[in-house]
Amino acid sequence: MTKKEKVAFAMETLQTLYPEIPIPLDHTDPYTLLIAVLLSAQSTDVRVNQITPLLFAKARTPEEMVRLSVDEIRDIIRPVGLSPMKSKGIYGLSKILLEEHNGKVPQTYEALEALPAVGHKTAAVVMAQAFDIPTFPVDTHIHRLMYRWGFSNGKSVVQTERDAKRLFPKECWNDLHLQIIWYGREYSPARGWSLEKDVITKKIGRKTVLNAYYKKNKR
Repeated sequence: MTKKEKVAFAMETLQTLYPEIPIPLDHTDPYTLLIAVLLSAQSTDVRVNQITPLLFAKARTPEEMVRLSVDEIRDIIRPVGLSPMKSKGIYGLSKILLEEHNGKVPQTYEALEALPAVGHKTAAVVMAQAFDIPTFPVDTHIHRLMYRWGFSNGKSVVQTERDAKRLFPKECWNDLHLQIIWYGREYSPARGWSLEKDVITKKIGRKTVLNAYYKKNKR
């Protein structure tokens, strides 16, 4: 298969499997999404979705959040991990949103990444899911699958994002990044990987990946 045919096969399979695409993190507006994505760093969506209702019951706007202390925020979010850094980030970005953005979440990489504890991936997720601006956030699942499928060299998430944007149509970026995440979780995980279940990798995966899998699982 040519690279173009492989890309088409992956996109068609993902669309068949996920015609309706769930949003992993529960939220009600751009601000609650921003907080949820920040909390998800080195945590799981399930854990974050358990904690955000407790946090948002006390503060679901920047105005309400800055009325809490950093310690109060940290006590609530402690189960998601990295709570000292994340609590300072949540308080700090809420204050900046009030002082510099009229309490609104900005819609550019530059403004979002200037906020405390907000990196490139967090900014991209917010832009895609809150404002429907075409981006291609790369998490561990996308990074892994882009390599397994031979679509990127796997050297860095920066390169993976660049390759994804080059290969996939811009109008599909926001849907595709979510579809690949769900596919990675359900069909092509890092651990307990079954190639028989992973229909895309089995069909188009790079030879080195397939050979390594069969060698490891040879009986």
